[in-house]
Amino acid sequence: MKDNRVAVIGLGYVGLTLATVMAEAEFQVVGIEKRQDLVEKTNAGIPHFSEDGLREALERVVISSQMKALGALNGEDPFDVYIITVGTPLNSDGNPNFDFIKNATEEVASHMADDALVILRSTVALETSRKFVAPILKKSGKRFDIAMCPERTLEGNALEELLRLPQIIGADQEHVRNRVAEIFSRLTKTVVKVSSLETAEIIKLVDNTSRDVNFAFANEVARACEAFGVKATEVISLGAVGYERTKVASPGLVGGPCLEKDPHILLKSAETRGIDLEITRSSRLVNERQPAETVGFIVNQMKQRNMGEAVKVTILGMAFKGRPITDDLRGSMSLKVLGILNQLRPDVPVHAYDPVISPAVLLQEVPGIIAHDTLEEAINGASVVIIGNNHPMFEKIMLTEWLEIMEVDGFIYDYWNNLKKNYPKSCDDKYFVLGDSGKIGI
Repeated sequence: MKDNRVAVIGLGYVGLTLATVMAEAEFQVVGIEKRQDLVEKTNAGIPHFSEDGLREALERVVISSQMKALGALNGEDPFDVYIITVGTPLNSDGNPNFDFIKNATEEVASHMADDALVILRSTVALETSRKFVAPILKKSGKRFDIAMCPERTLEGNALEELLRLPQIIGADQEHVRNRVAEIFSRLTKTVVKVSSLETAEIIKLVDNTSRDVNFAFANEVARACEAFGVKATEVISLGAVGYERTKVASPGLVGGPCLEKDPHILLKSAETRGIDLEITRSSRLVNERQPAETVGFIVNQMKQRNMGEAVKVTILGMAFKGRPITDDLRGSMSLKVLGILNQLRPDVPVHAYDPVISPAVLLQEVPGIIAHDTLEEAINGASVVIIGNNHPMFEKIMLTEWLEIMEVDGFIYDYWNNLKKNYPKSCDDKYFVLGDSGKIGI
């Protein structure tokens, strides 16, 4: 079968899920991963992150020999298709770091045969495919096709979405778009062909920046409501009753490996053409400033309640989101909250619990915290409980039950309004929700 042998370069969240789904679609897949521990885990059928259904699917394709992992490409055995899925983190100056892209492309260029298809799936700045990846491939002197097919799945739902979401296919030539479409049509019913590499690149950036802007407006609504003592939850929910023209998201922490990064990549791309995207920039400002403002409120509450050094502060939910469930700490705003707490109250040790991430991993990834095995252990005796993500576990327990095992003067600050269904009016001075807690500030 044409284009059946596929090499996926990078076995992170994007690469491993894609490689597994392609292997289940009977592609012959090899995953290339520099970290030897991840190669060994993959070949044992064990994913290195939490993703619904992934372990069972990975076990199946490893046992059937449809997929295996290697530490590097083998030039003696070239593939039909190479899919680059490596990360593009931001540098300290806010520019995307393309070292992983460069290294992966150079490896592909040195091992591919004539007429190979190279698909870039990583999130990149505009013109990266044309002006950065393609020139490296051309230096090999070999014929190749290149396409940009951005990853758009939601962590926690990746396997299901790879089979359902339309796949964006960007290439300059129709025959390349058709070639890629034949591949992805084996995964999903809908493929969307766009006219250029740049169109596909910017679609991913616009998708995530649009969500960032929407959340930023919700957080601005929360700031305005708190300044006037108005409940943002009431404004947002009741103002939309029977009025379809107003659709405001719920306020909350905005982070993660995409929303924290992709708007900056779009901003930097636009700057190369002398354009400042004011709304995009302002939205990032609002969302990045929020942890400092809200932690300021929390610390003020601690001061008003005369909480000294002998106080237990607990953060629940360290992963960047809780629904769909993930153990991903990249871009976690709970970590930002933790950092600001440490700055404002360096005398207070911070306890932590996450329903998905084990205490051992938390202690390894977040030095200095006190990690707990159970929710009850984390809450018991706490003076302050901060709910940092929306894991389903956090909405199942009655608020009064939490408060019974906390300190008498303790309180809960909930960034996600997890306990709205179990919130008695008598707890007004014990339970604060973002947007409903009065004027904020340090």
